[in-house]
Amino acid sequence: MSAHLRTILIWAPRLLGLAVAAFLGLFALDAFDTGPSAAALSNFGVHLIPALVVALIAAAGWKYPALGAIGFGLLAVGYALAVPHRLDWILLISGPLAVVAALFAMVAARKPLT
Repeated sequence: MSAHLRTILIWAPRLLGLAVAAFLGLFALDAFDTGPSAAALSNFGVHLIPALVVALIAAAGWKYPALGAIGFGLLAVGYALAVPHRLDWILLISGPLAVVAALFAMVAARKPLT
């Protein structure tokens, strides 16, 4: 494998993991449907929890790619099981999580645990 391809393989799951976290964070903006208020700000914080979990797993996968692969894989399967009758939601949320899990697994397979 060339050095350029190796660099892409290492950075792709990290950046895509953070992009998925940012994408999930966008869904928190619906807390402000009724306008700005203290309750809306509280709801916004609660709605940001999934994005925070994804960002934390991406951060853990930064140093330990196997942990990122396992974490993103569990999130993908867990979400798919949580909404079994919404194929569109599964593809939109679990799909990118599964792709990031696969990329972290590829990195983990090339890097020994240290």
